[in-house]
Amino acid sequence: MPLVDNENLKLYRRLLKYARPYYKVVILGSVLAALSAATEPLLPALMKPMLDDGFKFGQDTPLIWLPFAVVGIFFLRGAFGFASTYVMAWAQNKIIYQIRVDMFAHLVRLPSNYFQEHPSAKTINRLTQEVNGVAAASTTVLTTMIKDGVTVVGLFGWLLYLNWQLMLIAVTVVPVLTISVRKLSKRLRSLMRAEHDSMVLMTTAIQEAISNQKVIKVYGGESQEVHRFERLTNYLRGIYMRNSISAALGTPITQLSSALAVAVIIAVAMVQSSEGMTTIGGFASFITATLMMNAPLKRLADLNAPIQRGLAAAEHIFAVLDEATERDTGSVTLDGVRGEITFDKVSYRYPQAERDALADIDLIVRPGERIALVGPSGGGKSTFANLLPNFLHVTGGEIRIDGFPIDSIHLKSLRQQMALVTQEVLLFNDTIANNIAFGATRELSLEEIRAAAKAAHALEFIEALPEGFNTLVGESGMRLSGGQRQRIAIARAVLKNAPILILDEATSALDNESERYVQAALDELMVGRTSFVIAHRLSTIENADRIVVLKEGRIAEIGTHKELLALNGIYAYLHQVQGDAKPAAVTEGAA
Repeated sequence: MPLVDNENLKLYRRLLKYARPYYKVVILGSVLAALSAATEPLLPALMKPMLDDGFKFGQDTPLIWLPFAVVGIFFLRGAFGFASTYVMAWAQNKIIYQIRVDMFAHLVRLPSNYFQEHPSAKTINRLTQEVNGVAAASTTVLTTMIKDGVTVVGLFGWLLYLNWQLMLIAVTVVPVLTISVRKLSKRLRSLMRAEHDSMVLMTTAIQEAISNQKVIKVYGGESQEVHRFERLTNYLRGIYMRNSISAALGTPITQLSSALAVAVIIAVAMVQSSEGMTTIGGFASFITATLMMNAPLKRLADLNAPIQRGLAAAEHIFAVLDEATERDTGSVTLDGVRGEITFDKVSYRYPQAERDALADIDLIVRPGERIALVGPSGGGKSTFANLLPNFLHVTGGEIRIDGFPIDSIHLKSLRQQMALVTQEVLLFNDTIANNIAFGATRELSLEEIRAAAKAAHALEFIEALPEGFNTLVGESGMRLSGGQRQRIAIARAVLKNAPILILDEATSALDNESERYVQAALDELMVGRTSFVIAHRLSTIENADRIVVLKEGRIAEIGTHKELLALNGIYAYLHQVQGDAKPAAVTEGAA
């Protein structure tokens, strides 16, 4: 039987907690498995009377019940076995469902930096693939241990009843199997970890090839990507082979040990038979029971692989579940927000960074004011925007909304006051209507969704589609153009009707025509809302109430478009560069 140390036992106990809500079903399945296993020793038990007495023809009372007993045994074994398999499969799928739901619910509550530090393929693989191994370790393994354990105990009991001397010889198989399993366990565990890591690398390569397929084609990187995939897949193949070899070693060890035991048993039984110590039926029953132990002993030895696979997967799954969720220290619920936002000596430094991404930001934003954030790349614009919804927590100073520090506000309440439109709009693989209504706290009518689409200048192209608002947008909205995706995102923000609006380069990747539609929609959206607009194209923010120029994480300039041009500083330089028709000048300015 597979052995686990204290650390693994602790992990396995935690894993079994997922089976606790279904303990009645698991117990029922275990009892059924045990009943199925209990019929195993009955067959060799029938061998003794059948051979000793059943073939004595001419007797007045032949054992005519024996054939019926054989059929009955196999019927009971099949019925109990089927019922056990069905019940345990139900419990296993329930456990898989619960683990996946718990993981996903935890995943959506993790902080933003988790997704920056962990490849998405690793998380997806844990949620989709590794859960299966964990569930098998918590139910299927348990069923096999009970069923085959009861079978082995029953057969050993029958052997002890028949001939205790021969039974002691059969018992010598157990320590051999125990030692061999111990030796294989450690290697299997390390191979399982390597298998999981390699699977993540291969999934990542597939994801990148799909996402970057245009780049691969244009730059002729097909062969390069195929070679990379071949290398990863070949490495995984090697791990699978080493894994298979280690797992398969249990079978010949079990069979060879059993064969040696049977050989010695036959030799001893022949001596006993010559001395009249055993009968033909007793010997045949003993050999049958001994041989019948091979299969359950082999299955018990083979359990080591799924247990190690399950424990390795459990380590990864619990690593995700043990990740700290977003910090929410708030106790205040906002209601009727005016939109006054104060930045009081705000600083932020990324982990392991050498300097602050933002430093000593002092800014008071009036309700309904439009604030544009501009400056060279790396100046801290996106960091500034990520601090508002508490995607990032300030490392110095304080941000207040209507006088309340944002750390004192419940995260949910804080984010209910904000709408976000980013440059990279990733829609859900759902209908246009459902994408616009995403996150709504109540049932919305089609007229409300239509009104939001109209305000976002999206109604015309939506109604031109064959299925209108019921059109599926495809994975990440790829069936729509960039401008269309942006307008759907704006319609979503219109429908939310939040008092604070964050626009993170919402038009920078659009062509001129799309930008005209999107900018018109944004202008309408910003009316009456406290708005923060991050922009590279300065032409889109000339009408902002104030323009904040960030450089190296600090406010370098602040004022209206005209005031900053008159100042003839960084903003004036950027404005001049973007207005220059020379490609070289544009490149220099962008840098």
